[in-house]
Amino acid sequence: MTWSKRIFDLFFATLLVVILGPILLGLLLWLLWKEGRPVFYVAERMKGVDRPFLLWKLRTMKVVETDTGVSGGDKAARITPTGAWLRSKRLDEFPQLWNIIKGDLSFVGPRPPLRDYVERYPEIYKEVLKSRPGVTGLASITYHRHEAALLARCATPEETDAVYSRVCVPAKARLDLIYQRHQNMCYDFDLVFQTIGNLFRRGG
Repeated sequence: MTWSKRIFDLFFATLLVVILGPILLGLLLWLLWKEGRPVFYVAERMKGVDRPFLLWKLRTMKVVETDTGVSGGDKAARITPTGAWLRSKRLDEFPQLWNIIKGDLSFVGPRPPLRDYVERYPEIYKEVLKSRPGVTGLASITYHRHEAALLARCATPEETDAVYSRVCVPAKARLDLIYQRHQNMCYDFDLVFQTIGNLFRRGG
């Protein structure tokens, strides 16, 4: 990561914490009232082949004793009505500002993968994770809807894993490597504005 990208991340993450702090506090109180505790979902993700970190989100699913793998149709019934609304606006990702400030994430980069997939595909993620993972990115913008549609058809954890590992992992890696080859601050701004534009279109 370049020093200019790190300064960009720190400046805007801190600014957003100050501006959006009251909104986040309101969301936490609303989530606590509607769904109870815990209000946060904290899970391990990888920022390098052997570099784990804890990713923070607002909780959008019913709590279960064990939770593994990516979210597919097999987990759809666990998404709460409140969680579905938070996800539709990507408000569940507000707490990731803390991950950006800590240096685990950037605003723009590949989405941080689960350890299981990094261990299964080390050669892929060795290249992809040369870029610091991000809250949004080229793969998130261009592939998210297709990935969601593919995984929504999966009825079991095994089917979800098979589709994600065989189809989604290589497809997203190709896009992440395209971003990596063309990465610069102007491109990052463009991807951030595309993400914001997509959110407004969803809202409409």
